[in-house]
Amino acid sequence: MPAAPVARPARGPATPVDARCDTPRVLSIAGSDPSGGAGIQADLKSIAALGGYGMAAITALTAQNTLGVQAVHVPPAAFLGQQLDAISDDITIDAVKIGMLGNAEVIHVVRSWLEKVRPAVVVLDPVMVATSGDRLLRESAEAALLALLPLADLITPNLAELAILVGEPQAQDWADALEQGKRLAAATGATILVKGGHLGGDACPDALVNAGGLLSRPVVEVAGDRIPTRNSHGTGCSLSSGMATAQARLGDWEASLRQVKPWLTGALQASSQLEVGAGNGPINHFHHLQQPLAAGEFAAALRQATAPDLEAIYGLEFIRDLAAGTLAEHQFAYYLAQDAIYLNGYSRVLARASALAPTEAAQLFWARSAQQCLEVESELHRNWLSTRSVEHVLGPVTKSYVDHLLAASASGSYGVLVAALLPCFWLYAEVGKTLHAQFLEAGAPAAHPYAGWLRTYADEDFAQATREAIAMVDDAARKASGDEREAMVEAFKHSSRFEVEFFDAPRLHA
Repeated sequence: MPAAPVARPARGPATPVDARCDTPRVLSIAGSDPSGGAGIQADLKSIAALGGYGMAAITALTAQNTLGVQAVHVPPAAFLGQQLDAISDDITIDAVKIGMLGNAEVIHVVRSWLEKVRPAVVVLDPVMVATSGDRLLRESAEAALLALLPLADLITPNLAELAILVGEPQAQDWADALEQGKRLAAATGATILVKGGHLGGDACPDALVNAGGLLSRPVVEVAGDRIPTRNSHGTGCSLSSGMATAQARLGDWEASLRQVKPWLTGALQASSQLEVGAGNGPINHFHHLQQPLAAGEFAAALRQATAPDLEAIYGLEFIRDLAAGTLAEHQFAYYLAQDAIYLNGYSRVLARASALAPTEAAQLFWARSAQQCLEVESELHRNWLSTRSVEHVLGPVTKSYVDHLLAASASGSYGVLVAALLPCFWLYAEVGKTLHAQFLEAGAPAAHPYAGWLRTYADEDFAQATREAIAMVDDAARKASGDEREAMVEAFKHSSRFEVEFFDAPRLHA
């Protein structure tokens, strides 16, 4: 390495804010990985994942997979020059990412092209040693690579490559890695992205290092956790191309790293979803994109989520005694009184769902449901509560349940609201159907004191309304974002737990 900083050549101006593209055009100059995990294949995925338009000029062909590199073929350097000229003669390039270069002749072609075109953003990933340990750059080409470094704005070596570039043993801890990054930054004038991925421990920090005042401070560290996965193939390629894309949009290296690092962390966390290869598999570049749900898929997940609550309901003393007809009348009266209070609040929340509903059919369904709630409440008062001495005091479970529904109503999310409303349909329908079947199996005894209730919730009209409610929640989930779907699941689970508590409340309070 040169002992003193190398004078940086004249470069294009930093991209002004008003000239940045919403979809930056990013060129990857790198080798090809036929397994799709690294090289230009990883670069193009990263660029697309971060909102850019990817282009590629191929420097080398490799025979590799997740187990390692078997062979490297470097096409004539002159043909690489033709690729680069063809692109830049026609297309404005907002950022360039440079990866595997292969030999000195290829490096000279790239250097000549950079000096001619002067791209505003150049990220150089000095691909010399793969994560697997395979050597990807001939030692005879190292001098040519060192001369190329001052043309880069950002250099992103792994720790083994950083050591080679500064002519020192590989850093064994984070402090030594930062010091090597400082020396490389001083020697090249570029910003260095020092990566902690190859260090031990649970932490996995990254740092931007620059001695020339291009950052808010000489060292900008961004903390992170190590992701326990064997699937890290192409991580370096993906990080560097992601940084090129983000920088073309943001114009700030620290802001770019703070956008790219969480994305890359998520890509590592979701890597096992891909099931690619028997070795060091690829990361999941598009983990953050919402996968479309099939019809009924969300409803099936909710059904599975509520199974423990349904089982808990069947195990309640109140339900067992209700089915047998031995339930104490004061407990049933308490239950009906709370149900009447609950249905009054539930009807208001149903009306809110009607107001938020995206289609006329959904608006009519939720509005009809609100009306039917009020009719059921009136019927309860006429047939049961008006002829019995029952205290109409809001119980703690009823209050908590209605408060939960009102909070879902205030969220402004149609999906979250209808998910919160669904258990009152679904669990009641399931329980009512089961208890009514047991009632019929017992010969539908005329003396059963709660036969009317059992028939009400086994009614086919109520079962059809439940099916419609399930379908509408499922449809809302298919149109929702990933975050909203998660909130829908939580709202549904909370309501399901309240259903269990609601059935159990008479035993505790009556």
